[in-house]
Amino acid sequence: MKIVVQNAINASVSIDNNIVGKIDKGYVLLVGFTFGDNKAIVEKMADKLISLRLFNDENGKTNLSLADVNGSILSISQFTLYASVKDGRRPSFVDALSPKEASDLYDYFNEYVHSKGVHLEKGVFGADMKVSFTNDGPFTIVMDSKELVK
Repeated sequence: MKIVVQNAINASVSIDNNIVGKIDKGYVLLVGFTFGDNKAIVEKMADKLISLRLFNDENGKTNLSLADVNGSILSISQFTLYASVKDGRRPSFVDALSPKEASDLYDYFNEYVHSKGVHLEKGVFGADMKVSFTNDGPFTIVMDSKELVK
């Protein structure tokens, strides 16, 4: 599982010019899944995400969590996080989990994060989405379950 975490001042996702999710201050997440991912991995990644201190305090240090800033999450499914450009010039997506399995884990991830008291908006799995946001900082990190889950 990979999550690209981007601090945002505001964000929205639209489908066919209709906004389906919108947040103010918080995280924009791009969430992807690969073989071997399961609910236990999703929970560990979500717990880590929620506890991260990625927002600046009054001294400009990243000491504040999502809860500390009363932030929200805009979650976007993103199978392309598992693209490989090792061979040729067209990306290969053979490392991305099948759509059915990925959709189930994506739904579980969103439900789990929301169950922890985090306001979460989301896109639609597999849809052609337009994501707009103002990256704060800019501040972007990549979480990879291969690094966090042993």
